[in-house]
Order: sequence, then structure tokens, then C-alpha cells
Amino acid sequence: MITDVSRLSLQDAPAPADLLLLFGATGDLARRMLMPSLFGLHADGLLPADLEILGTARSALSDDAYRQWVREALAALPSDQRAPNALDAFLRRIRYAPLDIGNESAFAGLARAAGAETRRPAIFLSTAPTLFEPTIAGLHGAGLAGEQTRIGLEKPLGHDLASSCAINNAVRSAFDESRIYRIDHYLGKETVQNLLVLRFGNSLFEPVWNGVHIEHVQITVAETVGVEDRADFYEAAGALRDMVQNHMLQLLALVAMEAPAQYDPTSVRDEKVKVLRSLRPIDRAGVAQHVVLGQYGDGAVTGQAVLGYTAELGRNSTTETFVALKAHVDNWRWKGVPFYLRTGKRLPQRHSEIVIQFKPVPHSIFGDGRSALQANRLVIRLQPEEYVRLHVMAKEPGLDRGGIQLQEVPLDFSLTRRLNERRRIAYERLLLDLIEGDPTLFVRRDEVEAQWQWVDGIRAACAAANVQPRSYTAGSWGPAASIALTERDGVSWHE
Repeated sequence: MITDVSRLSLQDAPAPADLLLLFGATGDLARRMLMPSLFGLHADGLLPADLEILGTARSALSDDAYRQWVREALAALPSDQRAPNALDAFLRRIRYAPLDIGNESAFAGLARAAGAETRRPAIFLSTAPTLFEPTIAGLHGAGLAGEQTRIGLEKPLGHDLASSCAINNAVRSAFDESRIYRIDHYLGKETVQNLLVLRFGNSLFEPVWNGVHIEHVQITVAETVGVEDRADFYEAAGALRDMVQNHMLQLLALVAMEAPAQYDPTSVRDEKVKVLRSLRPIDRAGVAQHVVLGQYGDGAVTGQAVLGYTAELGRNSTTETFVALKAHVDNWRWKGVPFYLRTGKRLPQRHSEIVIQFKPVPHSIFGDGRSALQANRLVIRLQPEEYVRLHVMAKEPGLDRGGIQLQEVPLDFSLTRRLNERRRIAYERLLLDLIEGDPTLFVRRDEVEAQWQWVDGIRAACAAANVQPRSYTAGSWGPAASIALTERDGVSWHE
């Protein structure tokens, strides 16, 4: 376990990097996310003027060939994001150096191309987890892990607690904790950060943000896609490790955390890790009441027929593509409040959201029937739309000769429609923070290990109880057992 938690504050932040070294520079993540994000930052004048971008991968490309690859990647952007006047200047920032990570001596050539002795590098490492250790060793041996260098690590960081510790130990052998930036791209989403402002920047919500006033919390990350070209990775991971261990537990921590003393990297992450360590373990005796696993079969999504997981994979499998959990945070604020977590592939809609369900008023003065009160509900939608919507009760228009009639109405703050700035890719903020040296939105080692410890316990409990994924039709909301998970508590999933 980690013992050297960084106490870095914003005042201690290092100078901005003047070199961004991208590993996996010809991969899918670079094409879809990293290069569009960097170009957006460049077009808006947010990158340091002296920043160079050095891409590296196994492919033997020249600088010009790689710039053409980047040009073609950016051509896929929506027309309002292409900024043609900025493209040539952006491409001039870019160079390329091929590298075989398995050949440690080849890192000396990368160091020469980077000019590492006179630069302030930031490294973005997007490689297979099996390549992390040789990459770190190569960087260290070639002098690319100096005191001015910080490194961003793309998930997955291991497949369980032991492998995560091994990766973190390898990285820690060359970089101290203050220079390690573990990436969870959900933390770069505008609405996720707005959650902290909603809670701690308004006097309205925080007094009722506890088990006295909140009945339950729901967190859903629903995808319409299947495993696509990630079948080999997904077969080894499954939904618990791919989504719950990182994205969903980070969202839960942000919902449940106490107010930090101030908004700085140490204070925010200290409060998150307290929540993660307060998660009640799910053991073999409780797994039947708290865990539902599923795997999608043949069906239809958005009107298109799709194959089931095993048909896509080409063989039988017991890997889960759906998880529903009932979790508890055992502390004073949240004692007795269930957190329902749900994620899956091939579901009917693509959306990520947090639902805070408040308790009903203790007594209605408005009678029954159509006037029945509905408890207030706060919905925080992360994607594809971004909004915060508070559902409240209001009077229906009319003269009320038969008594006051009530209706539920939403108070809607749409980030998509009401903010003037364009919607940014989550990686834009994270890449800029890596370049500038602000670790607030990155995950600290003790957070990662607390997340793995809880998820490993669930996996062990499922194995001990021989819990198998239940089949669900693609295009549905998962196995019927996931409905029962909430309905036995008198709760329905928000859909």
C-alpha cells in the first residue's frame, strides 16, 4: 500500500511542460481523443507557445508522414471544430520518433529526439499494461524520468490490487508520487466538476446532502455499443473492472465526499479516498442481495439487429457485460443510504447520470389521487447531454374547484445549451492539467488501491458463490434480476 501520499498544492505546481511525449501516438485513443483535444487547446491559444508534441510508437514514420496522419485524424472533426487557420501552426508543433519499447537501448534515440537534457517533458503513456514496466525502465535508463518530468498513465492500471501495486511500484521507482498523473477521463467532464460546485458553491444543497434527507442515490453508465474491436481486452476485464473500478467509484466518491478544506489536489483527493475506504465490503453472504451480473445476447439496439457477446467473441464466455450493485458508504453522513450502481453494454440508450432521490415530505396537505406528492429528485446528466435538473412539485394551472392539483416540473440548467463556450472533450482539460502540472483531477495511488480492494472483494465473493452472468436481450435494460435488486427496496431505476 502507498505510504508517500503527495502533499502537492497549486502553489507548489511546477512550470508548464515545453515537450509533450505521447506514447501510443498512432493508436485509436490518439486518433479519436488526444490529437483532437490538443488541436482544440492550440486553436484556443491555451497551449504554451513553446510546447512541442513528440509522438512515438512502433510504426516507422517520418515527421511528415505522422503530420499527415494527424491531419487526417483532425479531418473527422465536426466542421465547427476544425479551425483551418490554426491547423498548419499546430502541425508545426508535431514531430515523431519510432520506438520499439521491447528494446531498452532504443530509448536513447528517443531521448536524443526529445532533447531531454534541456526540456521540461510531460509524458502521456497509453500502452498495453504489460508494457508499462519496460517503458518505465527505458525512460529511466535514458534520462527521460528526471525531476522536471511528469507522467500521465492511461488506464487500465492492472487487473486487480496486486497487479495495480506492481505497476505503481514500477512507476514509483522512477517518478515520485507528485509527478504521477493517473487518468480517469470521467473526471475531465464539465458536469463532473460542476458537481463539486453544485454541492460546495451553493448553500441550497449541502445542508440536505445526507442520509436525513436523501433516500438513495443512483449512478448509471449505459452504453449502446458492444465490445466492438476491444473483445480481447474486454474478455479479460469485464464490466466490473472496466467501468465500476474506476469511473463509477470516482463518481460515487464525488457524490459522497465531505467538503475539502480548499480546492487543491491534496484536499480533494484526501476526501475522496475517505469515501472509498468507507465502502462496505460485499462478501459471499451478501452477494445475492447486492450484486447482479449480466451478459447480452442477440437483440436489437436503436432499431438495428445485433449479435450477442459470445457470438461477437466467437466462443463461450462467462465475462459480465452488465453489472448492477447495491453499495453502502458506512459513515455518519450516509449511514443507511443505498447507492445503486448500474453499467452495461448493448443497453437501449447511451447516457451517464447521477440521480439523487430525496425523501418525501412527511405529510401531504394536498390529499391523494392526482395530487399525490412526488419526492424531489436531482438528476445530473453527464452524457450525451450535460445538464443538472431538479424535479419539484408545482400546482397545475386552473381554478382548482375540485381541489389543488399538483404536477412534477423540472428546473433545468443545461450546460449543453446555456454555456457559451463550446463543449470540450474531457481529455482537453486533463492534457492541459498534465502540461501545466495540476494533479487535482487525476487519481492518487491510494484511491486506485482502495477501489481495487473493494472490487476484488466483490469478484472473490461472486467466485465463492458461483455467481454467473444472467443473459439479457441486447437493447434491454439488463437482466430482470437488476430490477429486483432495487424493487425489493421499493425503488425503481431512473430511465
